[in-house]
Amino acid sequence: MALAVLGCLVVAALVVLGVRALNAPEPRPPQPRPVPAPSTVTTSPAATPTVYIECRADRCGTVFVRVPGGDVLLDRELLRGEQASFTEPKLDVVLADASALRVEVNGVPRPPGEPGERQAFIAERKG
Repeated sequence: MALAVLGCLVVAALVVLGVRALNAPEPRPPQPRPVPAPSTVTTSPAATPTVYIECRADRCGTVFVRVPGGDVLLDRELLRGEQASFTEPKLDVVLADASALRVEVNGVPRPPGEPGERQAFIAERKG
């Protein structure tokens, strides 16, 4: 008798699970993530920025720029085409992958690094 009751409970549980599975909404295919338009970060309108950075790869790793001992101006990954320029007199700059970026200091291009090379430097405004 106990086996018959147990069997009925198992069958009832399977029926309930089957009905739920049939009524479940169909999964939606993943939607493509929109690609953000290239952006420009500029901290003030000077003729030649102290530091100019442009992402040349699909993803350029984290770019960190701050006023020494002060405000963080940029701390994020850049995507292809994104640019940033800064005109503060002195800046701490850290590039997670220097090979993926075009960098100018006072209008003078810095040589690109090796793939995956991390570079850190201080940029000072001339003139």
